[in-house]
Amino acid sequence: MNTIWKPNTTVAAVIEREGKFLLVEEDTDDGVRLNQPAGHLDEGESLFAACTRETLEETAWHFVPENLLGIYQWRRPQSDVTYLRFAFSGVLGAHEADRKLDHGIRRALWLSIDEIIISQAIHRSPLVMQCVNDYLAKRRFPLDLIRHYH
Repeated sequence: MNTIWKPNTTVAAVIEREGKFLLVEEDTDDGVRLNQPAGHLDEGESLFAACTRETLEETAWHFVPENLLGIYQWRRPQSDVTYLRFAFSGVLGAHEADRKLDHGIRRALWLSIDEIIISQAIHRSPLVMQCVNDYLAKRRFPLDLIRHYH
């Protein structure tokens, strides 16, 4: 039987405020891990809307993507799953302090670059550090590189 291979399309928000980055501490099959606010693209959803939604669901912060940081392809070594991640930077909005976070998210936290570097052993994937490095290198691409047709 032939199966059709498809990568998992995901989005991530790289958000910096006063020298600290917004990350989430989440439960995974590999234990507790750190990640950017990130998640899967839902059917019919634009990449921008997915990034805004995932950030709110996982951190209780509103977020509006303004730039594409990069597109990352990564194959998880422990399985045959490949991720195609679209990472965005943008504008941080209001915080809903009383909002319940998504299932599996323990908490949202702000970490300095040094804290991110020393915690690499518990990053969800190598994409966490790569996206921060690309952000710090001032990689920014216009959102109109991505066309969403309804």
